[in-house]
Amino acid sequence: MPRSPQLGAQPRVPLSRERVLRGALEFADAHGLALLTMRGLGEALGVEGMALYKHVANKDDLLEGVVDLVLSEVDLPSPGEPWKAELRRGAISTFEVLLRHPWACQLLVSGGGGSGPSRWRLMDAILGTLRRGGFSVEMTHHAFHVLDVYVQGVALGTVSFPFEKEDMAEVAGTFLHEFPTADHPYLVEHIGYHIDTGVLGEGDFEFGLDLLLDSLERLRDLPANGK
Repeated sequence: MPRSPQLGAQPRVPLSRERVLRGALEFADAHGLALLTMRGLGEALGVEGMALYKHVANKDDLLEGVVDLVLSEVDLPSPGEPWKAELRRGAISTFEVLLRHPWACQLLVSGGGGSGPSRWRLMDAILGTLRRGGFSVEMTHHAFHVLDVYVQGVALGTVSFPFEKEDMAEVAGTFLHEFPTADHPYLVEHIGYHIDTGVLGEGDFEFGLDLLLDSLERLRDLPANGK
């Protein structure tokens, strides 16, 4: 069985929870979540796998910690700035972070991570931005969950798409070879657009995000009875 590659050729650094989590982050980015085991991570860090248990309780604790480390990369909305611009900036930052670490996106959406300090800070920053922006408690609840589902859902759909952009022309050509194109001209046109742009075209994520934010602003400004 091939040994896991060691993470860098650095002098031996004492093991700590921070080093274990950052090592797991680097390992998952390089090799994917499926290959991340306690034994493999230990080999990559140059220690026995059992040594990791002094710093993480188990595999679930490791995953929880490394997902929270990923979320620490998100640029949080800033207090005192316009709410819509800050939510937009924070959502785009979150989306980009999840695309950088696609395995973390899958864990976060499935409930396998994201209940640590970084997640709490991110949630509180978004909720606070909405409340300071004039949203009621009820509207803040709705707005937070709609934005959360949108960002995570588009990220998950993007990282889970089974084809690379450079392969899409071949895949589409095979699909369309026996497809009744004359009966579905607009679908064929849409497929052609994806061939040029990939699963997401430039600005697609921002387009949907702006629709959400504009709608939230309109709803916020409705009379209290919502009519």
